[in-house]
Amino acid sequence: MSAFDTHRHSDRRISTVFWVLLAICAASGWALWTGWGNTSFGVFLFVCAGWLVSLCLHEFGHARMALHGGDISVGAKGYLTLNPLKYTHPVYSFVMPLVFIILGGIALPGGAVFIERGRIRSKTKNSLISAAGPLSNALFALVLLLVLSQVNTGVHANFWGAVGYLAFFQVMATLLNLVPMPGLDGYGIIEPWLSYETRRSLAHLAPYGMMIVFLLLWNTTINNWFFNDLIFPIMGWFGHADEFAKYGDYLFPRLSLNFGGFGGN
Repeated sequence: MSAFDTHRHSDRRISTVFWVLLAICAASGWALWTGWGNTSFGVFLFVCAGWLVSLCLHEFGHARMALHGGDISVGAKGYLTLNPLKYTHPVYSFVMPLVFIILGGIALPGGAVFIERGRIRSKTKNSLISAAGPLSNALFALVLLLVLSQVNTGVHANFWGAVGYLAFFQVMATLLNLVPMPGLDGYGIIEPWLSYETRRSLAHLAPYGMMIVFLLLWNTTINNWFFNDLIFPIMGWFGHADEFAKYGDYLFPRLSLNFGGFGGN
């Protein structure tokens, strides 16, 4: 194997950090399944570790699509290793979304990978790069929801509640990511097709996009519509997934006010 091949392999080797997150998720899931330890703490570890895993997969989706689109720099930057510490803004991309989960029950996305857009020569490829992140959340949600759709028993209810709550966050993250707000992936999907003047006029909103969406969810009308008329009906397509999610929210140790859709249920 040449030095180039060795370096290329190391650029794509799954990081130890990601394996640790998977191990925490698996261990806490086993504890919930067997009834070992404190239930609330187990749900907390399972959901938070699972959420961080999904964030890694989200950013990997962006990077992998960028690689196929022509930005070969993503490998050298460590974006293909699933290591959250390699991303551009680990605080905004991982710490803050985790804080929003713990404090408010809101699955707000974060922007982490720096794509050299000048290397991407196609509007379609640029749109696909932005779409790859939400797609990873959607696939994660679909897998969890399909599993939950086959569960018709109260056995291991604590475990299934945690799975349902994690699925709830994946559905929420998918939908929030697709909001066409500057700074979010939904805007990134349509941005290549906008005029230069439009893109320039909206660019100043990008650093505040996440917080604007968060503040909009404080509005009672928007909050009720988003959760009660959108997320829960989607989860209701998959058996009792919505009920498992609500039970998981009940078990999850809330450290502050719940800004999500469970407060009024």
